[in-house]
Amino acid sequence: MHRGEPIRYQSFKEFYPFYLAQHENPVCRHLHYLGSVLVLFILCMSIFSGNDHLLIVLPIAGYGFAWLGHFMFEKNRPATFQYPLYSFMADWVMLAQRVAQLFKR
Repeated sequence: MHRGEPIRYQSFKEFYPFYLAQHENPVCRHLHYLGSVLVLFILCMSIFSGNDHLLIVLPIAGYGFAWLGHFMFEKNRPATFQYPLYSFMADWVMLAQRVAQLFKR
């Protein structure tokens, strides 16, 4: 790898610590959670109502809140621009870990 070249993660396990480091600001994380929960809600609404037009809103809800968190609070570039699949997976892992924390209380 040459200097200035981005790191190429070979696995999700390698990538996830980097992802978490890009989400240290609690407001950014909570905006990610909000966007992910909205995605699940909209998806359910679409399925149960039979209105597939709602699916158009999914990326806006999911990425809109996440990117707001990065640009306004975290002050960094969303990892999804460079690692779209790993970032998508990491969003759900981070949410699942948060939900697990809430239920442990």
